[in-house]
Amino acid sequence: MGLKIIGVILVVAGCAGFGFKLASNHLKEERSLRSLIRILDYMECELQYRMTPLPDLCRQAAVESEGLLKKAFTLLANRLDDRISTNVDDCMACVLPAVGSIPPLTASALAQLGKSLGRFDIEGQLKGLEAVRQSCRQQLNGLEKDRDMRLRNYQTLGICAGAAIAILLI
Repeated sequence: MGLKIIGVILVVAGCAGFGFKLASNHLKEERSLRSLIRILDYMECELQYRMTPLPDLCRQAAVESEGLLKKAFTLLANRLDDRISTNVDDCMACVLPAVGSIPPLTASALAQLGKSLGRFDIEGQLKGLEAVRQSCRQQLNGLEKDRDMRLRNYQTLGICAGAAIAILLI
């Protein structure tokens, strides 16, 4: 009887942990998008007023950011400095897998950023930054809509799924 109780507790805890992890990933995605929007604002100012070269711009963006975005911009700056490829899109495509577990919406925004940087003149790059920023804001608004209810649902579903599985196993 004792092993059954331990098993039930472990199943419920495991499923609840999964629900809480989903909620945590949701919050991580929001933080990441907010940080990326802030970095895009910084990059726009640097390009517009100082016309900073792209490797230096990425390095400065890395200084302004933290966590996985810092690592992504640092790797991108190093790749652009090494002149492995002059195409920022190719460099970004190589950098994203090397960074690790960037949230999916943030990774797609970075990929979109790679397609607009370095490809056009200053005006085109500024428009590209604005397009990426607008996309990030739309995604962030979608994540923030009914956030509290969605997070509670993830957590509750995890606990309930664990309880249902435990009942089936008993």
